[in-house]
Amino acid sequence: MHTVVVGTSGVTASDVLAVARADARIEISQEAVAALAAAREIVDALAAKPDPVYGVSTGFGALATRHISEELRIQLQRNIVRSHAAGMGPRVEREVVRALMFLRLKTVCSGHTGVRPEVAQTMADILNAGITPVVHEYGSLGCSGDLAPLSHCALTLMGEGEAEGPDGVVRPAAELLAEHGIAPVELREKEGLALLNGTDGMLGMLIMALADLEQLYKSADVTAALSLEALLGTDKVLAPELHAIRPHPGQGASAANMLAVLRDSGMTGHHQDDAPRVQDAYSVRCAPQVAGAGRDTLAHARMVAERELASAVDNPVVLPDGRVESNGNFHGAPVAYVLDFLAIAAADLASIAERRTDRLLDKNRSHGLPPFLADDAGLDSGLMIAQYTQAALVSEMKRLAVPASADSIPSSAMQEDHVSMGWSAARKLRTAVDNLTRVLAIELYAAARAVELREGLTPAPATGAAIAALRGAGAQGPGPDRFLAPDLAAADAFVREGGLVAAVEAVTGALR
Repeated sequence: MHTVVVGTSGVTASDVLAVARADARIEISQEAVAALAAAREIVDALAAKPDPVYGVSTGFGALATRHISEELRIQLQRNIVRSHAAGMGPRVEREVVRALMFLRLKTVCSGHTGVRPEVAQTMADILNAGITPVVHEYGSLGCSGDLAPLSHCALTLMGEGEAEGPDGVVRPAAELLAEHGIAPVELREKEGLALLNGTDGMLGMLIMALADLEQLYKSADVTAALSLEALLGTDKVLAPELHAIRPHPGQGASAANMLAVLRDSGMTGHHQDDAPRVQDAYSVRCAPQVAGAGRDTLAHARMVAERELASAVDNPVVLPDGRVESNGNFHGAPVAYVLDFLAIAAADLASIAERRTDRLLDKNRSHGLPPFLADDAGLDSGLMIAQYTQAALVSEMKRLAVPASADSIPSSAMQEDHVSMGWSAARKLRTAVDNLTRVLAIELYAAARAVELREGLTPAPATGAAIAALRGAGAQGPGPDRFLAPDLAAADAFVREGGLVAAVEAVTGALR
């Protein structure tokens, strides 16, 4: 099994994906153990002094003015975890919780949090055992970190609450820890606060969304090329010299991908035949510009994620010179903004894909294709309602594109009077990514049928391979009306699992 080593300088996006989605094993480096011990010495020294230090010997948030006596500090750390584990709603997905815990461990191992080495090791042991705390949908405002979600994880560390075992069954956390020989942790000064105070949930979801969207943007270039081909459009608009004079990197990459997919097509360039067109519609002609803008948005979001992966987000933090200082680095604005930006870009990509699908189905705009791509229009409805489903998905994505980060609601008796709502931005982006996959699957299904209905014309080798692979995946070709949902589900799985990109790249080589 792949092993991820956590040191003091952060982790990579591939590390997060390996732990969250592939159950990679975690080891803590000796460098990190030493940094943990050194920072803990500083916290212990401060705890022994009579002067109050936030998070060490005081209450939290709006209650930070109360000095907590030494004999009550273990109870203080236990109390913050119990009281903050106040989430509600459906359970959050296993991969999200694993990313959340791993990213908190990453910050703990930076040596800036003052957590003891044994606490970090217990976090790693829980992940390695396949134990996943039960975390709920609601409870984070994305400021002071993802408080409720992280608290539910810290509760498991203490041997309290519920968690899912490696068998997928939810049971008391104490039972699961005991079965795997893991001793619950008794938290000491600052440790409860350090386990709760980070942007780890929203960052984990950002990293997974970036991985999914990278594949979906390649898929979108393929479906756009298939639609262009099915509509007998021209590939001249994809020429590199046209995109060089508007040098957005994403636009150039999308145009290059579409051109590669359409290479040697016998179907492009027929727009001057029986129904002359001077130009193709925007949804066809401007596909690289729209998808390219989304690709550039991905690049910006990836830069933000990489910076956050290299960060130590906590409050207060232990600095190399021995100071323990309060700060506002837990505010989720940098991550929240790009999560919202990605949802906007995904909605627009879905919107242009739906417009191409609608054009394929409209006999007045499809340049010779049968109405709704039906076998016997009137007796058969063809793909009419598939487009309705696609339109419903796009409409929801437009609603999901409303920025969560533009909202703020005060909390903690106005101490936390401005929050990022980054967790909410991440949760709606996950839905948007799922919907985008379905939208592209429907465009693929419609465009493939349309290409097959163009008798006497030969598609490009790459698009032909995509259609053959789609049929092999269980999505059937043209014919009389049948129960359509299973075909659409097969197309969805084909796109979601990477089959579309793989089928095309087997012909074209790696897409950009």
